[in-house]
Amino acid sequence: MCGILAWILAGPRRQNREVLVRLTDLMSHRGPDGAGYWLGDTADGLHQIGLGHRRLSIIDIQGGAQPMWSSDRSIALTFNGEIYNFIELREELKKLGHIFHTSSDTEGTNRSL
Repeated sequence: MCGILAWILAGPRRQNREVLVRLTDLMSHRGPDGAGYWLGDTADGLHQIGLGHRRLSIIDIQGGAQPMWSSDRSIALTFNGEIYNFIELREELKKLGHIFHTSSDTEGTNRSL
């Protein structure tokens, strides 16, 4: 099971990457195989978003790091779970023209990524 941390801070409130890493790493027992972090602002600059992910690697051990981004980097996703029919869903999406960059079940089932 993975560990996920997320925050949205409004107005002038901000945190730094060190806080994001420290809080996410408190969950290292939930995902000992890897970690990913993203810290940024919304397009309008009114909110700060922090995403942290601790990974337990089961599928696509090398390529399934999170947060995962859409091709145009407009959408970020962090996910915990296993999609049992992701191979079938992936084939359906390939027929619709989707290009995959990993073998992860996270990417394989999200039409936006």
